[in-house]
Amino acid sequence: MRIFLGLLVVLLLGCVPGWAVLGQYENSITTDQQRMRAQLHETARQGYSIKELTTPDGKTIREYVSPAGLVFGVAWQGPAMPDLQQLLGSYFEQLKQAPRSRRQRGGPLVVRGKDFVLVSGGHMRSFHGAAYAPNLLPAGIPAEVVK
Repeated sequence: MRIFLGLLVVLLLGCVPGWAVLGQYENSITTDQQRMRAQLHETARQGYSIKELTTPDGKTIREYVSPAGLVFGVAWQGPAMPDLQQLLGSYFEQLKQAPRSRRQRGGPLVVRGKDFVLVSGGHMRSFHGAAYAPNLLPAGIPAEVVK
C-alpha cells in the first residue's frame, strides 16, 4: 500500500503544470518549456538573465532570474491572461488581498506592496503585465528591467 501511495504522489507531482514561480528557483523553466511545447529564449544581462517562453498560442512569459537562480520578476503578454496564481506562487495571496487602484476606468490594475508589485492591463486578445519582488532584485538592478 505504501508503495502504491508513494507512486501516486510521484505521478501527481509529475502532472502539475507550471511556470517557474516568482520568488522560487528557476529549475522548473526547462520542464515548463517541454510541457507547454514552448520555445525558450535565454538572454544574459549584466547582473541577471531573462528566460523567455513563447507558447504555440501566442503567450510570452519572461522570467527574470538573479545570479543565485531566483526568479525576481515575471512579465507576460499575449491573447489571454496567464494563470497568475501559478505564475505568482505565494505572492498571489498578496494580489488577492492588497489594496488595488486604477488610474482611470479601464486602466491597468496596479498593486504596490512592500514586497510585491504588480501592474497588469490590456483587453481581449492583448493582455500584458509585470510583477516583481523588490526584496529579491539583485544589487544594482532597477525594477524597471521587469517589463
